[in-house]
Amino acid sequence: MEQKIVNKGKQVVIASTLLNFMTGVLYTWSLISKDLVENFGWTSKEASIPYTLYSISFAIAMVAFGKIQDTKGPRFLSTMGGIFIGLGFILSGFIISPIMLIITIGILVGMGVGIITVSTTPPAIKWFPQSMKGKITGIVVAGVGLSSVFYSPVVNYAISSIGLLRSFIYIGILILISTVFLSYFLVNPPEDFNPNMEVVDNKNKIIDKDYNWNEMLKTANFYKLWLMLGFNSTAGLMIISHISNISKVQVNWEGGFILVILVSIFNTLGRFLGGSLSDKLGRINLMRIIFILQSINMILFSSYNSIFAIIIGVAIAGFCYGSAFSIFPATIGDYYGSKNFGINYGLMFTGWALGGIVGPMTAAAIFDSTNKYNLAYIIALLLLIISIFLTFTFKEVRRKS
Repeated sequence: MEQKIVNKGKQVVIASTLLNFMTGVLYTWSLISKDLVENFGWTSKEASIPYTLYSISFAIAMVAFGKIQDTKGPRFLSTMGGIFIGLGFILSGFIISPIMLIITIGILVGMGVGIITVSTTPPAIKWFPQSMKGKITGIVVAGVGLSSVFYSPVVNYAISSIGLLRSFIYIGILILISTVFLSYFLVNPPEDFNPNMEVVDNKNKIIDKDYNWNEMLKTANFYKLWLMLGFNSTAGLMIISHISNISKVQVNWEGGFILVILVSIFNTLGRFLGGSLSDKLGRINLMRIIFILQSINMILFSSYNSIFAIIIGVAIAGFCYGSAFSIFPATIGDYYGSKNFGINYGLMFTGWALGGIVGPMTAAAIFDSTNKYNLAYIIALLLLIISIFLTFTFKEVRRKS
């Protein structure tokens, strides 16, 4: 019986990771955005709006459907999310305009990815004990980061050979079929399942309370975590969504798709190592290290004027951004429990939407005005400094020995 439970948990983790892998195509948005500007006559700001709306829809869907995942299970929701994503891309291939992509990419795809995200990480970590929470989260969310290693050369080749419109259609068909199939394997553990997730705080008091979303929103720690996630995401998404143009402007290099692959690799590495390291070093301690490293990177980013330098900068940005996707969900589980993790996780991830708005749009507006990104790097730096200070206001939660 115990072996069956272990196998079921592994099955959920594998399916969740593969589902996230399939939904990570918009991490290649810098390639799509570049094509919209060069071949469809869009401004940089117009090309950023669908991705910004995608970020908002993503977060709203996680909140709206998180509670349903906790009570009804993830299979149905994940299937729905796959249909939304597939249809969003397929419809984008027939009519391309700023308004149309706001609806298809910004709303449909954004909601679909949000629904699948809240249907994958929560059930996966519910099958495993507290000591593995960070590691399991890291494995599941690493699928998204790794996906761009696949999608970047595929999207780059497809756009150049068959055009953006047909590329949208083929991507939509691929995602629709694969996500509906993988969703079948998602299931929550039985209600009486106990993976022994008791934790203690630094006063050695046992924390056995599962907070519902109302109770969580009454705590100061939630809002501090929300801001730190949003500010860290601002810096990461600023680089990720504009990396092709950044390389062209600062290095005069048209190899942006290579940087997309690179940022994807380090995004994945950050997700996987971030979760595992946070189990050992402590969530808040690792957050502080990540924020400091990303701050130094933002200070130096405007001086990256060679291919080698910008590769280093992109690698650091991707790693720091990706690590948040495993550290923050695990932290929410530590502080607020796993019973209501779906809705609590969704509410926390609205902080990511903050970064999805501020990062890409700020960078686009500044570039349209100055033809440089320097001021955008400074804004990201200031937000990261605030995050560093916030980490000193937490009492680290650790596992019971």
